[in-house]
Amino acid sequence: MNDSDAPTPNHQTTDQSLGSQERAAAQGHAGAQCNLGVLYDQGQGVPQDYAKAHEWYEKAAAQGNASAQNNLGVLYYDGHGVPQDYAKARELFEKVASQGDAVGQYNLGEYYELGRGVLRDGAKARQWYEKAAAQGYENAQKALKRLGVKE
Repeated sequence: MNDSDAPTPNHQTTDQSLGSQERAAAQGHAGAQCNLGVLYDQGQGVPQDYAKAHEWYEKAAAQGNASAQNNLGVLYYDGHGVPQDYAKARELFEKVASQGDAVGQYNLGEYYELGRGVLRDGAKARQWYEKAAAQGYENAQKALKRLGVKE
């Protein structure tokens, strides 16, 4: 699979120190838990560790953090730190997309366009891409152009 076929993670950036993120995460702050997941997922300021990324994303996702749910879906899609599981990834992307998250909507559109764990369905792909594009999500706008959809 090339990089263009991979779902898009939703990486939040933070200007807080690792220590303050760890303290907030330990106190149950979902945003900090997601941020720690991103740091471990990407190896930013810490050694890359998909298992730790998974752990932090799970904690934040359980609290309804859409970015963590999406990023957890990407881990399952790619099989990083967990066994590859397209069905679990799709379930997470559906949850995020139904919350109105543009990245999750885009990822779900890509799922249907590529037929990852589902039958290819151009109409469903277009539907999800359009929802994400309506929020200004550039990758979805590019996907619609690739599909030949005119603005």
